[in-house]
Amino acid sequence: MTVRVRIAPSPTGNLHIGTARAAVFNWLFAHHHAGTFILRIEDTDEKRSRPEYTENIITGLKWLGLNWDEGPFFQSQRLDLYKQAVQTLLDKGLAYRCYCTSEELEEMRAAQKARGQAPRYDNRHRNLSPEQQAAFEAEGRKPVIRFLIDDYRQIVWKDLVRGTVTWRGSDLGGDMVIARSSEAGEVGQPLYNLAVVVDDIDMQITHVIRGEDHIANTAKQILLYEAMPSTVPEFGHTPLILSQEGHKLSKRDGVTSISDFQKMGYLPEALTNYMTLLGWTPPDAKKEIFTLEKVAPQFDFDRVNQAGAKFDWDKLNWLNSQYIHRIAADQLCDWLIPYWQGAGHEFNVESDRPWLEKLTALIGPSLTRLEEAVSMSQMFFIPAVELTEAGRDQLQQEGVTDVIQTILDATDNQQLTETDAKDIIKKITKEKKVKKGFVMRSLRAALTGDVHGPDLIESWLLLAQRGLDRPRLQQAVTSKG
Repeated sequence: MTVRVRIAPSPTGNLHIGTARAAVFNWLFAHHHAGTFILRIEDTDEKRSRPEYTENIITGLKWLGLNWDEGPFFQSQRLDLYKQAVQTLLDKGLAYRCYCTSEELEEMRAAQKARGQAPRYDNRHRNLSPEQQAAFEAEGRKPVIRFLIDDYRQIVWKDLVRGTVTWRGSDLGGDMVIARSSEAGEVGQPLYNLAVVVDDIDMQITHVIRGEDHIANTAKQILLYEAMPSTVPEFGHTPLILSQEGHKLSKRDGVTSISDFQKMGYLPEALTNYMTLLGWTPPDAKKEIFTLEKVAPQFDFDRVNQAGAKFDWDKLNWLNSQYIHRIAADQLCDWLIPYWQGAGHEFNVESDRPWLEKLTALIGPSLTRLEEAVSMSQMFFIPAVELTEAGRDQLQQEGVTDVIQTILDATDNQQLTETDAKDIIKKITKEKKVKKGFVMRSLRAALTGDVHGPDLIESWLLLAQRGLDRPRLQQAVTSKG
């Protein structure tokens, strides 16, 4: 058997990290078994589906490196296939038209609630006579299509993650709506559970890997597979991604869409690495840094946890920093340029490239996220810097003005080199009989506005190449903080 799996997001929002993690697990499983990974866009919800969300999903999966073998397929282009399946179920007597109004259904649920019962459809229109159907249609009622569910049926499957799972038909809420209301004699818009099953049969899906919040849908879908009839695929329900408080991760917890993670400066390799660890444990738990290609041969569902996986920002940040620090300066510079441009910093990408790469090499070892490069490097792009309290205190100390003025005199009409910079500091320390640390802190405060920061000599050289060093030194002399 050739393994065929799919990821099937709905374009009712941006690509969510939960969907992306499901895509990672499907991709790994397919590559582990030399199988096929399929992308299907489930866009039958006309009111909520938007083309910009579809684009976001496709772009996000590509950015993560989760390339698919077949697709993307769009459910909106397959409606005739679903309607034909619904009609077949009607013809077999496995589905029927239900004429209940929304008011009648609400009244029914209210009565059930008053009796302390769980809300469910009571199957009241399951056995309507032709005369009753005609009477409802004469009233102008538009029926939905419901699929018959036997309350006494037990639905059992062996889950790849959870072992044997058992559901009772009576726990599925009554006969299931599989198509929306329509004109008499016609089939309306098919709904999720029906369309998913038709697609999975048509695409010969062998394994359905998705979040545990779909378990109830799986019980319903197994009944539909049997009714078609068709071979039921294997199911694996992965643990949900939880917040630190233990509830399902949502927009209320902050960033949840892949495009937001991208904007914040997470690398795709780091993010897929982290998502793999959200619910799966590698055979060697000490080896936490890996590519999808390297880990695919080791991936199996025996090591997928049943418990929810708590999202750990510190762990993600650490992983991301490890990937950033492994990137050569020229490649990292390519990643950082869009962030500098987005911040409005002015430079010529081609002529300033050597300077940009030196700046990248300077701040790269301190980066956790690419976005941090904007704040870390701002002082190298702007004409003047604001003093921190520590920087102001340093510039107000006795002897600082003399030190800064001497540095100005030593760099007048001179193209600064690393040797020059070190010699100037050494010479001032000796001639002024002051400690090297005092000279270094004073120079740093004048150039950057603070007494802490990246390598001072490299920072000085970068500022000098942009012509920003001497104006700042002069400002420090004239204002003395």
